[in-house]
Amino acid sequence: MKDDRVYLAHILRCVERIEAYTVEGREGFMASDLIQDGVLRNLQTLAESSQRLADRVKARHPEVDWRSLSGFRNVLAHDYLGVDLDQIYRAVERDVPGLKQACLAALGELLSC
Repeated sequence: MKDDRVYLAHILRCVERIEAYTVEGREGFMASDLIQDGVLRNLQTLAESSQRLADRVKARHPEVDWRSLSGFRNVLAHDYLGVDLDQIYRAVERDVPGLKQACLAALGELLSC
């Protein structure tokens, strides 16, 4: 079993990539298959990493809906034809910033122990 710090750092790297890929906003995201693929892959990867976090880490950050994040990963991984790009971009705008803050806080807590 890996250290939660590794998973948190991995989630944060995925968030950084998503932020870089979507710097041109919704219009840039919708216009580029390459950007869409990069964002989707990093969302899937960060969601998978979040599933491996210890329950105690998740419990300290109830502002993140960890269960929905896990379900979101399953949709991305298995519902190939049902991915709604508008919904994905809304999640990037609405949910990724809060996830980033929670992961930064959790990582800081673990590093200070």
